[in-house]
Amino acid sequence: MTAPDTTLPVKSELRHGTPRPRWYVAHTQPNAEMRAILNLERQGFATYLPRYLKQRRHARRVDIVPAPVFPRYLFVSIDLACQRWLSIRSTVGVSRLVTQGDRPLPVPDGIVDSLIGRHDETGHVRLLAPPGLQAGDQVRVLAGAFEETLGLLEQITDEQRVIILLDLLGRKVRVTLDSGLIAAA
Repeated sequence: MTAPDTTLPVKSELRHGTPRPRWYVAHTQPNAEMRAILNLERQGFATYLPRYLKQRRHARRVDIVPAPVFPRYLFVSIDLACQRWLSIRSTVGVSRLVTQGDRPLPVPDGIVDSLIGRHDETGHVRLLAPPGLQAGDQVRVLAGAFEETLGLLEQITDEQRVIILLDLLGRKVRVTLDSGLIAAA
């Protein structure tokens, strides 16, 4: 979960004049993101696992726990010119490196920086509301059992779902919906 150290230029930067490390995506074994990070960092690779705070219900308790934004995937910073990137394929916790043919496929510039820029004070990625909406806004349900019902947007949960408060039978009822099913009222 560390970013690459860019304070000192590496040998390939001096030779080519441009920074060489780029972000690539590693596909991990199920629930083995932290094991993969530990082993990749032992090999000298910088990694980044974007996480958000997820609401988990278990045994009548509701907990807020960190969860990966992209389950089973993490970002690895690699300088293909001077790092032995083939060793990533046999790293404990890693299933494979996302490739195009026999070469790793780089993440488009700005994607990782954009995710890092959305961190909150706890270091977790803030999920965004549907365009133009934020918590407290009045919304209208577009389809389903509550079609054309008005409510208040309470929060954005994992996997592009939202929690809204509907006024049903004289009381506020909390409903979880797909974010595509609501619009500004």
